Amino acid sequence: MGTHVIKMPDIGEGIAEVELSQWHVKVGDLVVEDQVLADVMTDKAMVDIPSPVHGKVIALGGQPGEVMAVGSVLISIEVEGAGNLKESAAPAPVKEAPVAPKVEAAVESKPAVAAAPRPAAVCQGPMVAREADERPLASPAVRKHALDLGIQLRLVRGSGPAGRVLHEDLEAYLAQGQSNASAPAAAAYVQRNDEEQIQVIGMRRKIAQRMQDATQRAAHFSYVEEIDVTAIEELRAHLNEKHGASRGKLTLLPFLVRALVVALRDFPQMNARYDDEAQVITRLGAVHVGVATQSDVGLMVPVVRHAEARSLWDSAAEISRLANAARNGKASRDELSGSTITLTSLGALGGIVSTPVLNLPEVAIVGVNKIVERPMVLKGQVVIRKMMNLSSSFDHRVVDGMDAALFIQAIRGLLEQPATLFVE
Repeated sequence: MGTHVIKMPDIGEGIAEVELSQWHVKVGDLVVEDQVLADVMTDKAMVDIPSPVHGKVIALGGQPGEVMAVGSVLISIEVEGAGNLKESAAPAPVKEAPVAPKVEAAVESKPAVAAAPRPAAVCQGPMVAREADERPLASPAVRKHALDLGIQLRLVRGSGPAGRVLHEDLEAYLAQGQSNASAPAAAAYVQRNDEEQIQVIGMRRKIAQRMQDATQRAAHFSYVEEIDVTAIEELRAHLNEKHGASRGKLTLLPFLVRALVVALRDFPQMNARYDDEAQVITRLGAVHVGVATQSDVGLMVPVVRHAEARSLWDSAAEISRLANAARNGKASRDELSGSTITLTSLGALGGIVSTPVLNLPEVAIVGVNKIVERPMVLKGQVVIRKMMNLSSSFDHRVVDGMDAALFIQAIRGLLEQPATLFVE
């Protein structure tokens, strides 16, 4: 028998060190070629590290959350034969997964290699017995879903990597009648003294660092404007009825992207990046709209490139594609970088007002709140209208308050008179 030592690979783009985010194996596990061993985190992306050999794991080179240099020992695997004592680097990562499912934070699992000895391969049903204090692997969203359903997560067999419990596993558990509908009521008055500590690593650490950096470096100020979206919603409903079957359904987002594109023609200072170290503002002609997308690992911002050259349906299709890629862990690094202005929306949970944090080095972010029907006075008559607030933030180092107000009011005018969105 020999030892095959795998070093941390060079992921590219001049990256000298990466964060070890999660192990998919432990000492003593048998692994097969191409099985995912670990996930590592760069500045923007989560990357899978596969095994180049068959063998048995005999040593791990670091702990989750540890920052490791490129070329350092990642893992040692016992193999038949002489092994590979020259300690070669791991093969090229098989996939970039900026929002790849992690321990404590996952949307869906990545499928295991068919021959890999993963727990999913031996699942015999949706129910499994665990110790009372054993904490199964699951994302925060899955945990909340289980709590809402009254399911004890430790009783659900996970089909994801390392036995991670997925939403589908909860559905399978319910389908076999294993849930106890009275569990929430029974537990409602039971004292609890348990505590849970979650290490801030991987994507959550990157998000925390970026949010902290943005609030410390930029001079944030927010501006809120109320918009009557009755007309644009009527247009959207009409277009969906007429063209939805052939071109796809339109949400409000592509209209907002179009409004941004048109308004930026008169307010180019909003479509800019500010290098505060070099003291240089770069205004861009191309409008690359970042669309904030919530996933179980946190907020991601895939980028709709060259929005100025896209039709409504083209924008809608690209927004949908990018959002699905981000949520499923398939968005590439390029798809998550290069935005010039960001659009963020909490959808139906959008509330009345929000104060979004800038996506540095951008200088503007437009936040969308929920649509509500309210009585309004229109031409002396009280009528029911669909109203929505835009809660937007700007970098006061670069953007003056009056310009920010005029910019949002320009967007308001475009949305309230939707025909102007298409007048050249």
